[in-house]
Amino acid sequence: MKKSFGIIGSPIKHSLSPVLHKYWFDKYNLKADYSIIEAKDNDLSQIINRIRDGSLSGINVTLPFKQKIINHVDKVINDAELTGSVNTILLDGNKSIIGENTDVFGLQAAYLKEIYESSNKKALVIGAGGVSPSVILSLQKSSIRNITLTNRTNEKCIFLKKKFNFINILPWEKLQSEIKNFDIIVNATSLGLKDGEDFNFNFSSTKENVIYIDTIYNPLETKTFKFLKEEGKKVFNGLDMFIYQGQKSFYLWNKINPEIDDGLIQLLNSKLK
Repeated sequence: MKKSFGIIGSPIKHSLSPVLHKYWFDKYNLKADYSIIEAKDNDLSQIINRIRDGSLSGINVTLPFKQKIINHVDKVINDAELTGSVNTILLDGNKSIIGENTDVFGLQAAYLKEIYESSNKKALVIGAGGVSPSVILSLQKSSIRNITLTNRTNEKCIFLKKKFNFINILPWEKLQSEIKNFDIIVNATSLGLKDGEDFNFNFSSTKENVIYIDTIYNPLETKTFKFLKEEGKKVFNGLDMFIYQGQKSFYLWNKINPEIDDGLIQLLNSKLK
């Protein structure tokens, strides 16, 4: 029987998840498809019912639903419970709808191996939206103790501080002047996304040996990424995180740990050019 998977979000047209998962379905001869599901808040319970009745085998969840979807699942587990953020949903053997988070694994597998002697480093997370709790938890799991959060609306920072009481909060208006104090900077906002808004200043005052991680992968190089790359700074886009979080989702659904091979990387890069 053919399985059906999908990704819900809004906006969602830019997602490469269908390309990623279809590549692996073909590689492992699985009868399955994966589609983009443009959704609104009041569609969530209906989508979950489709998983319950078997017409959908599982979904990925992206902005703006990573927190909102929690009210519709039976149980959140592991990193999803720790972050309060869900990006993968599946039906378990007891027919319970499970919310899981593979973003934390994606971040750690993709970038945090690049961070040595990390306990002394100061990290800045820009943005307090859907992926931010996963960024904070993955930094914490990588022994980084000094983590600061900034966001355009301060209330979201205060909300996250209730979950992660160890984080510092930096007012948004001080971001430009304070950016020079951080060793690791993670852009967890949508600023720089294809056809979207961008930062209204450049990152010229960052440390010489700064590590900049952009959770955006479309485009491969945002304006800030390009600027820091040209300055000779260590920069990473969101593509590796995207691939690794997808790898874990694929495993949760299909019990196959798919290979990340050259063919896949070339395919994804070709779609982003």
